[in-house]
Amino acid sequence: MAYHLAFIVASTHMSQKEDFEDLIQTVLKQNASDLHITVGRRPTLRIDGGLVELVKRPIVTEELAEEYVNILLSSEEKETFLRNKEIDLSYAYKDIVRFRVNVFFQRGFMGAALRLIPTKIRTVEELHLPPILIDLVQRPQGFFLVVGPTGHGKTTTLAALVDYINHTRNEHIITIEDPIEYLFSSDRAIVDQREVGIDTRDFQAALRSLFREDVDVGMVGEMRDVETMGTAVTAAETGHLILSTLHTNNAAQTIDRIIDSFRADQQAQIRTQLASTLIGIVSQRLIPRIQGGLIPAAEIMIANPAVRNLIRENKIHEIDLVIETSSEQGMVSLNRALVDLVRRGEITIENAVNYSLHPGELQSLLKR
Repeated sequence: MAYHLAFIVASTHMSQKEDFEDLIQTVLKQNASDLHITVGRRPTLRIDGGLVELVKRPIVTEELAEEYVNILLSSEEKETFLRNKEIDLSYAYKDIVRFRVNVFFQRGFMGAALRLIPTKIRTVEELHLPPILIDLVQRPQGFFLVVGPTGHGKTTTLAALVDYINHTRNEHIITIEDPIEYLFSSDRAIVDQREVGIDTRDFQAALRSLFREDVDVGMVGEMRDVETMGTAVTAAETGHLILSTLHTNNAAQTIDRIIDSFRADQQAQIRTQLASTLIGIVSQRLIPRIQGGLIPAAEIMIANPAVRNLIRENKIHEIDLVIETSSEQGMVSLNRALVDLVRRGEITIENAVNYSLHPGELQSLLKR
């Protein structure tokens, strides 16, 4: 196609680069989480969960979108992008800040979505997350998952937990990411970060290598396929602490998703492995705060004997009841977390209802 040639030979003028850097500065000044570049619209930021169009900026043309993409991609990345029609990467701006970037085509035009990665890795306390998360990752081995929809802070939570281990334990941590997001500075632990496509071929190959790398803790950025899931669970079974994420709505759905990913003749084995290795699952949502910003609401499932039994017996649908009736062990349902935030004056009832998976039950809890 004609735009391929134009893309490859296009030169990035200094004026466009300065313009793009000014756009990045705007992201930082406005405390935005994301920047969207779409032909036919002005550059748009996501601030406190909502999209805000930059009305003083010109509408992005096909040419301007190409110029911006030229700035973001190296020559090799451009070739990959044109071949695959999309690419994930990280982009560093003057060693000040980093972004996770996805560049894509839409209606034949180039576009990009940039997610800001804060330079400082915040602690569990600073993120307003339940302290019990720290207790759960104190285990020497097992499988721990942070789940939830896209854009609700899973990676940030995982980074906080990995950095806690980094500062408190003399262990070897390996992260497998696509792309690398937060940068860890080794402290008491050694932290090695491997990026898919640059440092390793794929998630499965990197996970298999963990067994030969004298690793204590493995962090898998995302479990995207059945091979990665199977290898991650096996790693947890053989003496490693494995942390990862999934795009699922709650703990029960997460367990179902993992088991259902396997062939029918493999599901009994994966159920047994999960029942013995699972430490816990945290499902979180970022809710707009009344005072501005976002605050997490987290469902917490801890793999106690009752949960392990239900997994073995394939009675996953009963896990919600165990969560609801095990608050003394530190378990919290999403609705209970939302009600707590409402009563503390952090979020509105309207937002609590909007983010609840069971709004009717939530309304009943609020009336008690």
